[in-house]
Amino acid sequence: MNHSTSAYAQPMNIDPVETEPSATPRIWAVGALCRMIAQVLNARLNPVAVRGEISGFSRASSGHCYFTLKDEHGQIRCAMFRRAASQLRHPVKDGDQVELTGQLGVYEARGDLQLVVESLRPVGQGALLEAFVRLKARLEAEGLFDPARKRTPSVMPRAVGIVTSAQAAALQDVLTALRRRAPHVQVLVAPALVQGAGAPASLCAALERLYQRSDIDTILLVRGGGSMEDLWAFNDEQLARQIVRSPVPLIAGVGHETDFTIADFCADVRAPTPTAAAELCALQRADLLAELNGLALRWHQRMTHQLDNQAQRVDALQHRLGRPAERMQRESLHVQHLGLQLHQALRRPWPLQRERLQWAEQALQRGLHQSLQQRHQALERWATQLQLLDPRRVLQRGYALLQDAEGHAVTRSQSLEVGQQLHATLMDGEVVVTVDERRSLQFPTIAAIQPNS
Repeated sequence: MNHSTSAYAQPMNIDPVETEPSATPRIWAVGALCRMIAQVLNARLNPVAVRGEISGFSRASSGHCYFTLKDEHGQIRCAMFRRAASQLRHPVKDGDQVELTGQLGVYEARGDLQLVVESLRPVGQGALLEAFVRLKARLEAEGLFDPARKRTPSVMPRAVGIVTSAQAAALQDVLTALRRRAPHVQVLVAPALVQGAGAPASLCAALERLYQRSDIDTILLVRGGGSMEDLWAFNDEQLARQIVRSPVPLIAGVGHETDFTIADFCADVRAPTPTAAAELCALQRADLLAELNGLALRWHQRMTHQLDNQAQRVDALQHRLGRPAERMQRESLHVQHLGLQLHQALRRPWPLQRERLQWAEQALQRGLHQSLQQRHQALERWATQLQLLDPRRVLQRGYALLQDAEGHAVTRSQSLEVGQQLHATLMDGEVVVTVDERRSLQFPTIAAIQPNS
């Protein structure tokens, strides 16, 4: 349908085709008469507001909408051009009772009376909208919408509470999103009415049941889309005050993205849809696992670096002490050489020399035994020192190596903050610990006892 807007031209001077005596009616051209009627309508009636039922609704590819507005006594053709049609917040269909505002005119191509619609809303929304605006202004003045009191929901909750209808599609949407994103999070559902006169009290009672639990970190208040009347329970003043009382962050996902309720303004976070509310309350499990894998890799690299450093220290100490086996081998060769000399000396015939050699042999044996004993004791001491320097021996005695996030060793409690995470290396693995409390140890004073003067 190609409607022209030329029917709404500005007033103009209209000359009759033929002039007759004053007793004869003026003869008009059809187009001129249509324009005159349009001018009279515009001057006497516009703008107009009309109530009726929609019939024959259609939307052209251009975005313009055309329909008939009727009641039991009459009907009028209506056109709603693309700019006004784009402002519709709810779908329009045949049979809807609506209130229109617009400009009456004449469509010259057919000579039809036509109403160009500038705004459209369902019947009854006018009073509801006024009540909504008044309540919103009053609660805002009381500070219920103050951004300063709103909290950020935890991205890793232990459990999530959901308030909605048990039969609502919104509940299934939220559960599906949570199972996909965070299957490890516990979900607790508090069923409630979400439409009708008893819905506000039911919603308040469901929220109160969740408030009594200490294991819930986030609450979702959700409902699918609908008309303003359908969502009116979420514009209740008592529900608004109940939302503000929530002990944990509360996310409201009521209606569609274009729907706004008082509950949205009172909640800590407003989500455009129930599914979006579920996505805001928890990070995806895959993202968390990827982050944990990254942390584990960095911790492993740091611990490997630390162990390599300690191994280098042990190697340096061992180099300073020398290799006991090599020294024993050298001493053994020296003893063999002395024994050979002794054997050769014993074969000489001189008695005095033989006695001296026997005495020297005994002295040599004693010295050799004493030297070997001293070397053995020194070797045991070196081995003991090496074992004491082994960091694993310290971990076996119940100690742990504490490091901060930068890999620095932690030696003083005063350098820590409550809530700070530390990395602890034990004998058989690694753990991450959190500082819950910081205490100072009081050691007894040891005083020397002086002898009596």
